[in-house]
Amino acid sequence: MLDSLGVGALPDADRFGEQDCHTLNHLAEAAGGLDVPRLQAWGLGNIETVTAVPAADAPIAAYGRMAELSPGKDTPTGHWEMMGCPLDFAFPVYKEGFPDEIMEAFVERTGVPGYLCNRAYSGTQVIEDFGEQHRTSGKPIVYTSADSVFQIAAHEEHFGLERLYRICEIARELLNEYNVGRVIARPFVGEPGSYTRTYHRHDYGIEPPSETTLDRLMAAGIPTIGVGKIHDLFCGRGVSESILSEGNDDGMAQTMRLAKERDHGLVFVNLVDFDSLYGHRRNAPGYRQALEKFDSQLAELETLLRAEDVVFLTADHGNDPTFTQTTDHTREHVPVIAGGPGVPAPVALGTRQTFADLGATVEALFGLTPAGPGTPLW
Repeated sequence: MLDSLGVGALPDADRFGEQDCHTLNHLAEAAGGLDVPRLQAWGLGNIETVTAVPAADAPIAAYGRMAELSPGKDTPTGHWEMMGCPLDFAFPVYKEGFPDEIMEAFVERTGVPGYLCNRAYSGTQVIEDFGEQHRTSGKPIVYTSADSVFQIAAHEEHFGLERLYRICEIARELLNEYNVGRVIARPFVGEPGSYTRTYHRHDYGIEPPSETTLDRLMAAGIPTIGVGKIHDLFCGRGVSESILSEGNDDGMAQTMRLAKERDHGLVFVNLVDFDSLYGHRRNAPGYRQALEKFDSQLAELETLLRAEDVVFLTADHGNDPTFTQTTDHTREHVPVIAGGPGVPAPVALGTRQTFADLGATVEALFGLTPAGPGTPLW
């Protein structure tokens, strides 16, 4: 999961004012190009509307794009739909901040001396603007975005990491009745002027409303290994083993280790830096560098693949780093590329009408009859 690597606006993106978004093309244009020879060979440049990467004459992988059937553009929605659980509703958002009834209950139940901010804000900017006041007052920083998220930022040393986790757990219980998608712990360290978020982030979500591909694989005795925030996004359901990661490089290192050690099962990897460090921060050059680094890691992963292995590359939404109206996700198609020795044929997959086609494909590859709404890619 190349988190946020969108490949062009969905037909309904105008509802969000994002009809011209294209994460991949625009990051390459803004950063002065993109050099990804392995992704090019795998057919990234052959996907409809992609101009950032030259088309390959004979792609070695199957390639296409997927449209999101669910009405949202947030992380859980994208991951759930991909695993066969599209939604017919969008999670509520609170762009103007959470209402008094929620915040008063939050203060009462957690015992904190109050809170700071409570409005839509950039995650990096909010700790710069409120970090010192947070340290002196002991009040956690609460903020949100265009996603359904209740984010709590606190200094690991001055507030305490375990204390931050504890008040996030309380907030999660409080917000269940409001159907807020996620509560996210956002710890940071440092001094005024040099605050830095850490990889001790933790997501407190809600369970998917129906059975997923992960549930069905696990019921069939097939190992399901989540790398990164996969466990959190599914509340652990359907995940037989969870491995935390500290960004893209660590995520790929864990992936390659698993490719060497394991001979059966699904390894579901989220590479979060594309989204959190470069998409949300509107950092096109950084996004380019991260993609080029991933391209070299993909080449290394290819050398580890066995006869029946299949690697899927995709994303959960877009996050166009040139879209300056907000710093939030953008509603886009996502790539779907399938490579490796186990791919039946390196064909054009066209535009799929739901992310759930990927989950259906995974089930079919493991010999199961797909039970979700998706259609296998082959």
